Amino acid sequence: MTPPEAPTLTYAFAVCRGGALTALAALPGLGTGAPVRTLAAGPLTAVVQDVPAAGFGEEAMRQRLSDRDELERCARAHHTVITAASALAPTVPLPLATLYLDDGRAREALGERETSLLTALDRITGRAEWGVKVYAPTGPPPAPETAPEAAPAPGPASGRAYLDRVRTRQRSREQHHTLTLRAAERVDTAVRSLAVAARRLRPHGVEVTGKHRTHVLNAAYLLDLGRERELRAALASLRRDETDVQIELSGPWAPYSFADGGIADERPTSGRMSP
Repeated sequence: MTPPEAPTLTYAFAVCRGGALTALAALPGLGTGAPVRTLAAGPLTAVVQDVPAAGFGEEAMRQRLSDRDELERCARAHHTVITAASALAPTVPLPLATLYLDDGRAREALGERETSLLTALDRITGRAEWGVKVYAPTGPPPAPETAPEAAPAPGPASGRAYLDRVRTRQRSREQHHTLTLRAAERVDTAVRSLAVAARRLRPHGVEVTGKHRTHVLNAAYLLDLGRERELRAALASLRRDETDVQIELSGPWAPYSFADGGIADERPTSGRMSP
């Protein structure tokens, strides 16, 4: 007697329109042993994979994503599939851990969002996302002041001199910060002039950037394909002019920042599993 198959859930990576997506079957996806496959949902095509309910159910997924190593593994696998799909067809990335009870519930949920997803696909077709980060170098912290061996006795004059030095350093820091913010705005303005859409993202903290630089601009830009040379030339010119900051470019990426299709901010439907 053949044992019954273990129950599975439908994990959705992305939604596409058109394109030959059969090559995605060669991807390991989340490493469950099931192939990455496509699921027709009206005019949309979802990129999905069967995953075991025991390992990807609501409680199991919550535990999985609370483990840093496992979270990173899942995020990388999720991103790999989305990147491969976006190379083959216009692709709306779906959030990590988008799970449905079965294919029917996935079709139902995507059908409810069909209009917003088609709008998102129209917006991103023929375009790619680029990331630009601007940092202000801060340098090592100043060495603490020490009194010379033959320092004069403390008094009103020495106290005023100390306060003047403190105020001077503070003004210098404020002026430097203002200059770097203005430089970042000029970078943003220049790149926006090439883009069809832009989005400011939250700057990273010191735990990401390190102690010796401050993140002053973290932005994503949606550019038409074929404008990469213009973008790189513009940033090369900005790097020559804006010597107070460091400018970093990344991409092209799948358009995560411009293709939520209304999904990321909506609550799960009755057929969707939420972590």
